[in-house]
Amino acid sequence: MANFNPALFGYGALLLLLAASFVARLDHFRLGLAAAALLAMPVAVFSPGGMGYAAFLLVILIVNLGMAARVWLSDAAIRFSTEEQSLRRQHFEGLSPTTARRLIDQGHWISARRGEVLIRENQAAPSLFYLAEGEALIQRDGIEVGTVSGGTLIGEATVLDGAHATGTVSLATNSRLWFVPAAALRAFLAANPDIAGALHEGFARALRGKLANANARIADMPPLS
Repeated sequence: MANFNPALFGYGALLLLLAASFVARLDHFRLGLAAAALLAMPVAVFSPGGMGYAAFLLVILIVNLGMAARVWLSDAAIRFSTEEQSLRRQHFEGLSPTTARRLIDQGHWISARRGEVLIRENQAAPSLFYLAEGEALIQRDGIEVGTVSGGTLIGEATVLDGAHATGTVSLATNSRLWFVPAAALRAFLAANPDIAGALHEGFARALRGKLANANARIADMPPLS
C-alpha cells in the first residue's frame, strides 16, 4: 500500500466527469456520474474522516445506476414496425429507442399514388418525408434532374429553416411514405434541443448520399459531342 496514490483516482473521477459533460444521451451521462463516483470512493475512504464522503459517493453511484437501468428497461420495452426499424436504422441511428419512438410518432404513415407532388419548387417544404417504398422524380424548371428511391429522406435540406426548395419532387410510382409536418418537427425540436444534433447528423448523411448518387449519375452520362 506504500505506492498507493488515491489522488490518481481523484483525477480519474474528474476526467470521467469531463467526458460525461460532452455526451448527448442522458443514460450515458448518468453512467459517467456513476463511474466517477466509483473512482472517487478510494480517495474518500483513505482520507481522514472521509467515510461520510464515501457514503455520499455510494448514494450517487446507486442512484445514477438505478436511473440508467430505468432508461434501459424503458428502451427495451419499445417496439418498432419493420418500416420504422428501417427509418431509424438509416436516418435516426443516433437517437435512443425512446427518443426515436417519440420522433416517429410526430409523423404519419401513408400510401400515396403516382403523380402526387410532395414539394414544389420555390416554396418551403411542407413536411419532412421518408420514402419507404417507391420512387420520386425531381424536376427543376420543368426538366427532370434526378430521381430518388426507397429509403430516402426528402425535404431535409430545407424543412428546418423554412428555405424554399430548389426543385419539385413528385412521386413516380405508387409509394409508401412517412411524413412529419415542418411546423410540428420544428416545434418538437425546439422543445427537445438535445435531439437536434443527432437529427442534423442523420440529415447530413442523407445529403451526402444524394450527392454521391448525383455524382454517379453524372459520371454515367454519355460525353457531349
